[in-house]
Amino acid sequence: MSAPTVGQVVKDGLWNNNQGLVALLGLCPLLAVTTSTINGLGLGLATLATLMLTNVIVASARRWLRAEVRIPMFVLIIACVVTAIELLMDAHLHQLYLALGIFLPLIVTNCAVIGRAEALASRQNPLLALFDGLSMGIGFVAVLVVLGSIRELVGYGTLLSGADILFGPAGADLTIHVFTDYGGFLLAVLPPGAFVGLAVLIAFKNKLDARAAQRRRQGDAVQAEPV
Repeated sequence: MSAPTVGQVVKDGLWNNNQGLVALLGLCPLLAVTTSTINGLGLGLATLATLMLTNVIVASARRWLRAEVRIPMFVLIIACVVTAIELLMDAHLHQLYLALGIFLPLIVTNCAVIGRAEALASRQNPLLALFDGLSMGIGFVAVLVVLGSIRELVGYGTLLSGADILFGPAGADLTIHVFTDYGGFLLAVLPPGAFVGLAVLIAFKNKLDARAAQRRRQGDAVQAEPV
């Protein structure tokens, strides 16, 4: 089987095989952490870094990873990468580290990370694996940020609340109060709100895909008509 092109890898990661909207992997942290835009962005960036580093390491070492132990080795590599990211975040972004809590080390068990290591990184060169980790990570970040923004907006009437825990003092004035005198909607920031918000995003994506497929069929039909 021929190797996928960089364009295919990027398109799959961002849209066609988005880990949050299509593959539906890593849903536990995705649903639990996205109570705000900043929380979603923080976890998304940590997952993005994990995907990129893990993919490159696995692709670089794939010739020395025996088939019988490849999955445990993947988990060990991911655990080392996540531990390094966790220590860096604890040292430099301590408030964000506390906000993400247990879901930061749980990236080790994120099926999206293990899945990409098995599906592509262990079979392709490091450069292609890097692009796969980058595109899959950005796609996952986008879902986290959009879902977090929707839940924060509906739940609190704000956007980018608590930006200082990610951006430092420069983020203290980034909070946007979209609705003034807003009493809030508690359901949006509770677990049911996470499921409803994700369902809306999946439905929206499926609608866009259906429209694009219909336009392609119409275009093929026009081209097939005799002149």
